[in-house]
Amino acid sequence: MTQQGAALQTYNNELVKCIEELCSKRDELNRQIQLEEEEKGRLQHDIRVLTEKLSRVNESLARRLTARADFDRTIAETEAAYMKILESSQTLLSVLKKEAGNLGKATEPRGKDH
Repeated sequence: MTQQGAALQTYNNELVKCIEELCSKRDELNRQIQLEEEEKGRLQHDIRVLTEKLSRVNESLARRLTARADFDRTIAETEAAYMKILESSQTLLSVLKKEAGNLGKATEPRGKDH
């Protein structure tokens, strides 16, 4: 019986040692899980913050793109109107020169006809 008791005691000691090792490994795993959960929480927070910033930037960008399109339209309309003014001024100058020439001829003294 003593031999059986000694064997039983050896098995018991090994079993306790295995259980302690498993508990130690579980504790280390729990520590790693806790660290990763903390990191996950930080990352989720960062994602929320960045998502909000991205949303604000997208809204601002949309407003600025609309404003730029308004500027482009206004510039194009103004340039077109300015070109019409230039064309009208050129036409007016041409007509004025022609009329001035005609008036100049009308006011010249008549030469040999009289």
